Amino acid sequence: MASIQQTVLDELHTLRDVLRWTTSQFNAAELFYGHGNVDAFNDALQLILHSLHLPATEFPELFADARLTHAEKQAIADLIERRVVDRVPVPYLTHEAWFAGLPFYVDERVLIPRSPFAELIQDQFIPWLMEPEAVSSILDLCTGGGCIAIACAEAFPEAQVDAVDISLDALDVAKINIKKHSLDNQVHAIQSDLWAALDGKKYDLIVSNPPYVGADEMATLPEEYNHEPTSALEADDNGLALVERILLGAHKFLTPTGILFVEVGNSDFAVMDKWPEVEFMWLDFEHGGHGVFMLNYEQCISFSQHYGT
Repeated sequence: MASIQQTVLDELHTLRDVLRWTTSQFNAAELFYGHGNVDAFNDALQLILHSLHLPATEFPELFADARLTHAEKQAIADLIERRVVDRVPVPYLTHEAWFAGLPFYVDERVLIPRSPFAELIQDQFIPWLMEPEAVSSILDLCTGGGCIAIACAEAFPEAQVDAVDISLDALDVAKINIKKHSLDNQVHAIQSDLWAALDGKKYDLIVSNPPYVGADEMATLPEEYNHEPTSALEADDNGLALVERILLGAHKFLTPTGILFVEVGNSDFAVMDKWPEVEFMWLDFEHGGHGVFMLNYEQCISFSQHYGT
């Protein structure tokens, strides 16, 4: 059986050839598509077009039958091999991911953005925020590569945004993206263990996508997730350890009209089981996604009073 390298270099000639064959290889390998692309075709399209320095938004019919050079085919073959054999997600191979319509640099120091928060941000959190234009301070807690913070800055251009993470490696990536989007004067990367370094700060909007995957769920994730930082995915207490700390401290950092949004993904039922007295507002999404709840300032105070020590 011919190797990936041999087939690409010796038997494929045009962009159309390479895309068709790569799509078939991805389907045959039963790869997982949960890091920005929905299927094998789109995964292959992103990988190949990025390698060729072509816009990776749609298939370029103009170049479909253009013959590829040996060097171009070699580069593509190397990427295909890493995707199929090592199960590396495409955004880590191209170092590019899209979130809320914006491009971001990513590498294996941070999660690949895929949060349903994108839809909320693009809608300026309406109707939950009654006056989006009045928002002057935003916190993205557990920012990772800074995607949520930067998208919030674009949606709320008059607001100052703090992008907070405990990981210096993640913050290094966030700073790359802050510079990439020319937001140095609006988005501020801060190292902090959740609330620890934020004393005295108040926010109109707090958004958090913390580690929330429990050990049992971690054991079932596809191989592609092994390339993401475990510390950004997994949390103790069935995934709720950091969520609880966020909930206990949020009231100290919200303005009286402020709102907290937290993503917990598949840990949504665990949240409801652990705190059944809390009236979480669970949000629905038009474009897919689940496991995001909202609490207002008064509810955060109540949570702290009821569950705090």
